[in-house]
Amino acid sequence: MNHPRELPNQAELSKVTEDQRHIGVSRPRNGARRLLQGRGQFVDDIELPRLAHVVYWRSPVAHARLGRIESTAARAMPGVLGVFSGVDVARLCKPWVAVLAHLPGIKSAPEHALALGRAHWQGEPVVAVVAETRAQAEDALQLIEVEWDELPAVLDTETALDAATPVIHPELGDNLCFERKLDTGGVDEAFARAAAVFEDTYVFGRHTGVTLEPRCQIADWNPGDGRLTVYHSQQAPHMMQDLYCRQFELQESQVRVICRDVGGSFGIKVHAYPDDFATVAMSMLLGRPVKFVADRLESFVSDIHAREHRIKARIAADASGDILAFEIDDLTGIGPFSVFPRTSGIEGNQVVNLTGGPYKHAHYRAALKVVFQNKVPTCQYRGVGHPIACAVTEALVDGVARQLGLDPLDFRLRNVIPDDAYPAIGASGIKLEVLSHEACLRQARTLCNYEGLRAEQATLRAKGVYRGIGIATLIELTNPSAAFYGVGGARIASQDGATLRLEPSGVVTVMSSVGEQGQGAEAIFAQIAADAVGVALQQVRVVTGDTDVTPYGGGTWASRGAGIGGEAVLLAGLALRDNLLSTAAVILQRDDPSSLRLREGCFVDATSGAELLPLAELGRVAYFRSDTLPAGFTPELMVTRHCAQRDYPFIFTNGVQVSHVEVDVDTGFVKLLGHWAVEDCGRVINPMLVDEQIRGAIVQGIGGVLFEECLYDENGTLCNGSMADYLVPMAAEMPDIVVSHVQTPTRSSKLGAKGAGEAGTAGAPAAVMNAINDALAPLKVTLSSQPITPEKVLRALGKV
Repeated sequence: MNHPRELPNQAELSKVTEDQRHIGVSRPRNGARRLLQGRGQFVDDIELPRLAHVVYWRSPVAHARLGRIESTAARAMPGVLGVFSGVDVARLCKPWVAVLAHLPGIKSAPEHALALGRAHWQGEPVVAVVAETRAQAEDALQLIEVEWDELPAVLDTETALDAATPVIHPELGDNLCFERKLDTGGVDEAFARAAAVFEDTYVFGRHTGVTLEPRCQIADWNPGDGRLTVYHSQQAPHMMQDLYCRQFELQESQVRVICRDVGGSFGIKVHAYPDDFATVAMSMLLGRPVKFVADRLESFVSDIHAREHRIKARIAADASGDILAFEIDDLTGIGPFSVFPRTSGIEGNQVVNLTGGPYKHAHYRAALKVVFQNKVPTCQYRGVGHPIACAVTEALVDGVARQLGLDPLDFRLRNVIPDDAYPAIGASGIKLEVLSHEACLRQARTLCNYEGLRAEQATLRAKGVYRGIGIATLIELTNPSAAFYGVGGARIASQDGATLRLEPSGVVTVMSSVGEQGQGAEAIFAQIAADAVGVALQQVRVVTGDTDVTPYGGGTWASRGAGIGGEAVLLAGLALRDNLLSTAAVILQRDDPSSLRLREGCFVDATSGAELLPLAELGRVAYFRSDTLPAGFTPELMVTRHCAQRDYPFIFTNGVQVSHVEVDVDTGFVKLLGHWAVEDCGRVINPMLVDEQIRGAIVQGIGGVLFEECLYDENGTLCNGSMADYLVPMAAEMPDIVVSHVQTPTRSSKLGAKGAGEAGTAGAPAAVMNAINDALAPLKVTLSSQPITPEKVLRALGKV
């Protein structure tokens, strides 16, 4: 579709720079042409001298005591360089325990790079085979013989804490990883005086990220200089540098992490995996580079999963239509270990924090239990608790509005926190700087022609056609401060940095600690830098993803790239511009730098606009003819600035999504007819890229509500771990997705940008589930288990 040059209310926003030409304007993504021409360089494209390949023998069962490992025949195979067990790797790599101090009571057992003594899930790496080629390693892997005694597997979260259930880690005492309770008080009284109470149990199936490029890396330990270089497909290079230092007892100067092109991540690639550390150990043991590339089958049993929750929830409202209280009881399973270093308690913790978030009720009670089980470990995946909290909240809101006989959109307008009531504190204690729920709801009503959809729905119902309209009001946590991880002891940077350097030709090089994952970060950094410095967009080059080159920073996660990384680029750009103006004033023999402006790479007179000095000429003089400059004056042509969120623990964004569906009551199939999203992510830097981020995220959210689920049998074996069996949304099934914006810039930064990467995923499951239930309302049917499959629809209708 065609994208507008500017958003409708762009002109109403104050300008970030005095000569703003690129911020707020749609521009193509940096590198898109290169990638389309097949010139991308992903990890598997990289070849190094003496490169070896590692493959892993993974546990075929959910829980087993490991015995003898016979590898003689494998070692004798052509090209095999070594076969290594957990004992071999443990001599180099320390075990880890993933806990955070600000999640009181969270616990986990020590985890090793290769399993020692026991295997805890189907897919846990046990033995590594390294050979000169991948094919040779795969052939040798077939000859590995491992003896094991199968142990009882803990699979059902409902019984994980029962006395009769085996304890996965006896030293921990039980299968409880983390527990949290929150109670504002007054909840029981609110429900007692309510005119309407709606309650239900919501079930969310676990699913995974299915990135286009699987997890992969090349570890290259150079014994000559005692230095480790890791080429990675990762979201947080500096985090991984720190982890390699800690686990292998190295210094930062000994470790370089390079992340070039990354084929999607979605949170899957922000964690440290056992095979990640094992691959580094292989390189150290052999003294040569070692490549690991997960194939699609092992990705399903080694990439983190997410979202396995069972939530009992209820809502209370009075006769006038005011929400009085929410209450939830969340039980979630996370696999046998808390994932390093971010822990597996965060998703459930987020559900507690976010449930009821858009609304102005005063009373809230939540209970959370996070339990261990013998399945693939779960951790942060795009949205991290938001899709669950939003789906529960919005389903409850629809349910109680239906009981009261109120229109669901009008009911939301009555109950959201008013736009003029900020800053505010939500019932869970979250601090909200400035949101725009009312404006977004009003815009969504117009955007989707809400009254027209309702009229069409009534007409078609009379003809036996069941269409539904679902609404989801959402909040999204973005721009996190150290409150997310740092205060809990995790060495994950909450700040990000940017270095801007003028080259002699007048080109500006931007080096940012926030990497490019396909989301367009490099494009917006170029736009910000161009406006901040005063050069043409073509004069900006962006470098990311190299710990030897970029400033230290947190990387790409939690919708922080624009708000934190972009702010660092802006601050560095403005500082560089000031330095350039001072240098130009010296060259032009002007006493006052403020009499000059830098526009599109040329210094001009501030009053007349007359062109005075090309930026390239300043670069020539500053770098090569410093003898012509006054004694004691040195041009400063490289500037570094950092940014961290300090005003609030997080900067929240908000939005509204509307889904329009048709349910075939004979087959159970759901047809998506249309989807609308109104998003307020603060200042929009590049409308085209933001819209595509939101559309992509909505598609992922639709995957969770309709298609995706990791299915296990009674033994803990994944039954659909292939692309032939695991359903993902395809283009033919997707509706037109219309995106619109309200812009309420955050006051916590000069740029005013919030995040936009996860809001689509947060709201789509709620909107689609509500639309399905709205369609089936005349049949007195409600579905609350995701994914909502045709079988579940037919069972609810009593047809199966």
